[in-house]
Amino acid sequence: MTTPLSGTVTVCLFAESRLVREALSKILDQENGIRLSFSSCFSSEALKRFADIVPHVVLLDSDSFCSHGIQIIDAVHKEIPKARLVMLNMQDDTETFLRTVRAGIAGYVLREASAAEVVAAIGSVTQGEAVCPAKLCLVLFDYMARQGAQIPGLLGKVEFGLTRREQQLVLMISRGLTNKEIAGELNLSDQTVKHHVHQILGKVGVPDRMSAAEVCRLRGMLA
Repeated sequence: MTTPLSGTVTVCLFAESRLVREALSKILDQENGIRLSFSSCFSSEALKRFADIVPHVVLLDSDSFCSHGIQIIDAVHKEIPKARLVMLNMQDDTETFLRTVRAGIAGYVLREASAAEVVAAIGSVTQGEAVCPAKLCLVLFDYMARQGAQIPGLLGKVEFGLTRREQQLVLMISRGLTNKEIAGELNLSDQTVKHHVHQILGKVGVPDRMSAAEVCRLRGMLA
């Protein structure tokens, strides 16, 4: 496996079962370039001990996650922000997988993984890579595709503070609809549409409606 420039990957382990901790300790002790500095069940005291060690990688078993939930990931990130977190012994449950990915894990290793795969996962995340089981890759791709469909609206809100209705009007303006046509399609009064357009121009900082649509298109806000 590859290791950091310092030559040794420092690892800490959270596991609720003493048997799991001892088994992983034996596995990692046999690996050149890896040092398991500390292992424990999860607690605030153990987390502070981990933070003092400043490990490259924190391993977290499924029992710890089931007991403490996403909060355990948040706590590790807060106390040891530079450490890469790898979930171990997890089931191929898509909801749990996506929750941990959103929380910022770097690796996800299923319960049927071999010792060699665990070691490889440690090496990969240390080098800035992510580790994902092949059977869950499609789940991740599908999730990103769904998120991508929501990005234009999110960008509009973040970039210019456009409301959902204002984003809807920008999209319709980009299609070439007049204010009167927009009013008819949305069952709004002409004056209401005119007011929305005025608000859009002020937020985007342009003099006319087509310029607003073009700016939003260039910023990637139109799906």
